[in-house]
Amino acid sequence: METQGSKPWWNFGYVWLIISGPLIVVIASFITLYLAISRPDAVIDDYYRKGMEINKTLDAQHDAMAPALQARNHAATGIKPMQH
Repeated sequence: METQGSKPWWNFGYVWLIISGPLIVVIASFITLYLAISRPDAVIDDYYRKGMEINKTLDAQHDAMAPALQARNHAATGIKPMQH
C-alpha cells in the first residue's frame, strides 16, 4: 500500500486546484491579446470639433429659453428682468 507522500505530484487534486487559477488567467490573457491585435479600435476623427458643435447647439437651445426663464423669475420674484 502506497502512502500519500510517495504519489507523484499530479495525482493530488489540490495541486491542480492551485495551478488552475493562474493557468486560466494566462490563457485568458493570450485570448485578450489575440482579440486586441486582430480587432483594432477605429480611430475617431475630429472628435474635438464635433464636441464643440454639440456645445454650440446646446448653448443656442439655452439662449432660446432665456426669455422664458426670465419671465418665470419675474413672475415669482416681482423683479423686472434686464433687457440686453
